Amino acid sequence: MAGTNPRAARIAALIQRVIASSMEAQLHDKRLTNVTITEVRVTNDLQIAKVYWTQLGHEGKEQGERKRAQQALDQAKGRLRTLVGTKAGLRLTPQLQFVFDEVPGEATEIEDILAVARKRDEELARARATAQYAGDADPYRHPEEESEDSADEDEDDWDDDEDGESEE
Repeated sequence: MAGTNPRAARIAALIQRVIASSMEAQLHDKRLTNVTITEVRVTNDLQIAKVYWTQLGHEGKEQGERKRAQQALDQAKGRLRTLVGTKAGLRLTPQLQFVFDEVPGEATEIEDILAVARKRDEELARARATAQYAGDADPYRHPEEESEDSADEDEDDWDDDEDGESEE
């Protein structure tokens, strides 16, 4: 629903309901089986309504079924516009434009990508569970350890000086 016009939003919802119910009840076209109206967007001036649709097709035949459904929708455009105008009671019925909705197909692709990513994350988590450090567990020096080490070194230097030996 384009814009912020609340009337356009209400009309878009009405158009979606009318077209969806009319496709089942009044348009007896086999090319429109499994066609779903996903969204309708009406311009703020109420002149054009873009009707987004999708279709569940048989695997391998999606393109052909989509073309036939698009032809059927284009042929039924006038009749659907008349039905919308009658049921909506509008003085000016918006022009209908049918657009195939790519979002469901893209959502399936995204779901597949996310499933692969989850699988990789699980494998990485399993690898981390049994992983060990290549060197020390904590390779960084800590100040409290250095002060203990330097105190020991000072005592060693003092012992050498007591013997009377100097390193000069």
